[in-house]
Amino acid sequence: MTDTEIVEQTIAFVKETLKGAEGGHDWFHIERVFKNTLLLAKEEKVDVLVVSLGALLHDIADAKFNNGDETVGPKLAQNFLGDLEVNEETINHVIKIIENISFKNSLEKTEEEKFSSLELEVVQDADRLDALGAIGIARAFNYGGFKNRELYNPEIAPNLKMSKEEYKKSSAPTLNHFYEKLLLLKNKMNTKTGKKLAEERHQYMVDFLKQFYKEWDPLVSNTGFAL
Repeated sequence: MTDTEIVEQTIAFVKETLKGAEGGHDWFHIERVFKNTLLLAKEEKVDVLVVSLGALLHDIADAKFNNGDETVGPKLAQNFLGDLEVNEETINHVIKIIENISFKNSLEKTEEEKFSSLELEVVQDADRLDALGAIGIARAFNYGGFKNRELYNPEIAPNLKMSKEEYKKSSAPTLNHFYEKLLLLKNKMNTKTGKKLAEERHQYMVDFLKQFYKEWDPLVSNTGFAL
């Protein structure tokens, strides 16, 4: 099977598996991350098959939709790629990407514990770009609505020192998520192109928050959490 055929089979598998998924983690999220990955890969010397499969399978079974079990996604991806007879080295690399891509997994691991590869950096940047800007805002509120969370509560301040477990269990208002994750991503980008693209998307979110606070309480000129 050629690399192109493997990618095509993976696309079909992901589309079918994610039918009916929450709107911020559905096939269209995967497709955007896949396209971001191919864009970033043009400027980096990476294994294109590895980054393509990593992007397509990175959220095949997100732990937050599987009772917090972080092993479901890697196992599902490994079994699928094994059935396609993808070589073991590629499979292992893709699994490492899936296991290490998420923001929450960066909260407690030391530098020595973290898996590192240029392929992971590219897919991670591609995924983080989809959490920024207009799409990032839409995804945040879509998930907040899915979990029936408050839009914003001035009395509940963002927790900027969360552990991984605290992050996973958080039920804070959606606005807090901007401070606890989204606004932090710009400075966590890995690649030159990723950093450049993140700048514009980051500023869009800052401008959105300023407008949000302005509309939340038109009688108070300085409201909301600091930006």
